[in-house]
Amino acid sequence: MTTAVLSIGSNLGDRLAAMRGAVTAFRPWLIAVSPVYETAPWGPVLQADFLNAVLVAADPGASAGDWLERAQAAERAAGRTREVRWGARTLDVDVVTVDQVTSDDPVLTLPHPHAVERAFVLVPWLAVQPDAHLSGRPVRDLLAALPPDEVANVRARPDLAVA
Repeated sequence: MTTAVLSIGSNLGDRLAAMRGAVTAFRPWLIAVSPVYETAPWGPVLQADFLNAVLVAADPGASAGDWLERAQAAERAAGRTREVRWGARTLDVDVVTVDQVTSDDPVLTLPHPHAVERAFVLVPWLAVQPDAHLSGRPVRDLLAALPPDEVANVRARPDLAVA
């Protein structure tokens, strides 16, 4: 059984519909879907706020590469294009970790190289897996090490749901 943690986000077009499309794409393997959060964009490009969530999924026959292919298929289905690095996107699906595997393959680096720095990944992940670990460290500790204003920027949206 391989278990994957995936971060989903959208800040272009119908954000909620794009994220719901990702949930639908992963539905056969879903274990958990986090609540929805809204966050300011990360990176140097001026753009609208993101909606973010985390999915936990499992599949006995899937490899890390399979999870990446599924993520990219969900992005394509949402009309994702890659024109500007860190730019606005209809859907972003990142493979955060797969069974705590470590890989420096440039096609799929695991765990995701920036996950430990991103409250918009860690906050929703903790909402569905309070005892989660990343790179051998409790996600709760990774989140506590981030600047408080960055954590406060991850705003719960109980009025929205993707599952």
